Amino acid sequence: MISGAAVIAGVVGHPVTHSLSPALHNAWIAAAGLDAAYVPFRPGPGGFEAFVRGLRGGAIRGLNVTIPFKEAALALADEADDLARLAGAANLLILEEDGRICARNTDGPGMLEAIAEQAPGFDPTSGPAVILGGGGAARGAAAALKLAGAPAIWLVNRTLQRVEVIAGTLGQPVSALSQEQMDSHLGEAALIINATSLGLGGGPGPPLDFSRVGPDVVVMDMVYKPLETDFLRRAKMAGLRTVDGLEMLIRQAMPSFEAFFLIRPPAFLDVRRLTLEILGDAR
Repeated sequence: MISGAAVIAGVVGHPVTHSLSPALHNAWIAAAGLDAAYVPFRPGPGGFEAFVRGLRGGAIRGLNVTIPFKEAALALADEADDLARLAGAANLLILEEDGRICARNTDGPGMLEAIAEQAPGFDPTSGPAVILGGGGAARGAAAALKLAGAPAIWLVNRTLQRVEVIAGTLGQPVSALSQEQMDSHLGEAALIINATSLGLGGGPGPPLDFSRVGPDVVVMDMVYKPLETDFLRRAKMAGLRTVDGLEMLIRQAMPSFEAFFLIRPPAFLDVRRLTLEILGDAR
């Protein structure tokens, strides 16, 4: 039951119809018996700032932020945590009653926790990381890996200038590589991450040649719909360990839920099984 005192939160993106966040958070809400709701919002590409500013004052408790608004979310904030500032992007906005907008980045810690869960024993300090993409997700991943002690972090994007700017902001050990430079360095990588939207909805993922990588490399795809993307399928065919985007979604959502509703997600609820059912995957 939803009353007039309900706490409301949501996710904002464009597109947002693919998001599993409403199903995930509302399952936790139901399990905890909260008077609350979590809903999706899809402002137009040019309407994000006006949308968020219109929510100032706490009528809505907060928002998760997804593609393509993560960098804009940080720019709107009055306060930000260290990781959001380092990453230059935020995936969580808390809308305080006094009008302040507080930004956080839970993507990076969620990514590292997902890797620890699905590729146990992997050490971020063991070798270079390759991150494909130049958006907020890539920035968050690079910032988290820098704080985790990765010896080198190589950002690769179709527009080299975009990742050169990110690398310049983050500083060493983050650097920008062209596609050609990446191909020559693939054999050195310990971790490869797809932080683009390529593969979303079942399309082809980034055209990376997994025959050129070492046998111990870990491959992660932040896309989770489908669960086994083209990128992960090809990595598995090459005999590599993989980490799916669903695990990252769940891990980054946990601190978001606590920030919105002031309690931890109910541990007894198997939300991975629930979301797999929604995805049509019986695993």
